[in-house]
Amino acid sequence: MARQSGGDSADSAIRQETRIVRALEMVAPGTALREGIDNVVHARTGALIVVGDPEEISFMFSGGIRLDIDYSPAFLYQVAKMDGAIILNANATKIAMANVQLLPDPTILSLETGTRHRTAERVSKQSDSLVIAVSQRREIVSLYVEGAKYILEDIPTVLAKANQALATLDKYRLRLDQVSTRLTALEFEGGATLHDVLTVLQRSELVTRMAAEIESYIVELGAEGRLIEMQLEETLYGTAADKAALVHDYLVDESDDNFALALEQLGRIDHQDLLDFGRLAELLGYDRKVNTIDHPVSPRGYRILGFIPRLPKLVVANIVASTGGLEELLAVGDAQLESIEGVGEMRAKEIREGLRRLQELNLVDRYTQS
Repeated sequence: MARQSGGDSADSAIRQETRIVRALEMVAPGTALREGIDNVVHARTGALIVVGDPEEISFMFSGGIRLDIDYSPAFLYQVAKMDGAIILNANATKIAMANVQLLPDPTILSLETGTRHRTAERVSKQSDSLVIAVSQRREIVSLYVEGAKYILEDIPTVLAKANQALATLDKYRLRLDQVSTRLTALEFEGGATLHDVLTVLQRSELVTRMAAEIESYIVELGAEGRLIEMQLEETLYGTAADKAALVHDYLVDESDDNFALALEQLGRIDHQDLLDFGRLAELLGYDRKVNTIDHPVSPRGYRILGFIPRLPKLVVANIVASTGGLEELLAVGDAQLESIEGVGEMRAKEIREGLRRLQELNLVDRYTQS
């Protein structure tokens, strides 16, 4: 979908990705800026549009006509007939200047061959502005953000890719549900291993990453992506909470800081490391060389309790703190469970019934999947 080039560091890549998403939001179908760009494309006039603070990038200007008029798609189309760049303010609500010759630093490396696109890349590297280059002959719209290039595609192409990604996500989610169900059954039986846990964690992250790709399509589709967004929300329901509860359950040294760090590192590791169970074990605080298949583990109970309806997170935390783990929770007496802060007699009965129902459902699911 995109052709990007960016910094080597993870922080730079994340920042750049965020800025590209914001740029896509500005030019998504249904926005006034996209309407103006489409008019330029259809007229085959070509254009170089800079969206940013005119004062901050004025050192690159040579000549031009100062307009300071409210933006409209029709005005953008008209001024695009002139040579030179068009300067919009940072939120693209005003056309500040037109017919501007841009003079970025010529020593900045550019891989582009055409004059317009080479200038666009250099301006984006030399400023915080979004630079849009509309090719006159090829009718291609290129976005430049911090030197990264993103080529806009037509709506049918993006829709096709989004639907294909949704189909892949459905398969990922189905597999996640299968390994999650197996882990739940093993937790109740006291037979879970680190390998079982890491399988669910890996699948959860794969679902998260595929969803992020679909979200970028949704942003690019703008008003045309509402149906895709609804399907994505339905497919993703509960996955983020389940992944967080899984990390809470099996983090070796559980603390708020370690929990946040583990989730952050999980989201940042590359795809190859995500396939490495030794690396995933390390994220949770285990020895990287541990034999995950033979290493027994016990959950604290966050994930199982999270499956019980209408049970607040604070109450879940109180139960885990009071019992110490799922095995202890299953063995605790009614009086002790009722005495936990936020539980009481009625909620204790709901918890007991919920745990019993989960055990029965998982036995059935395991039988049907085997």
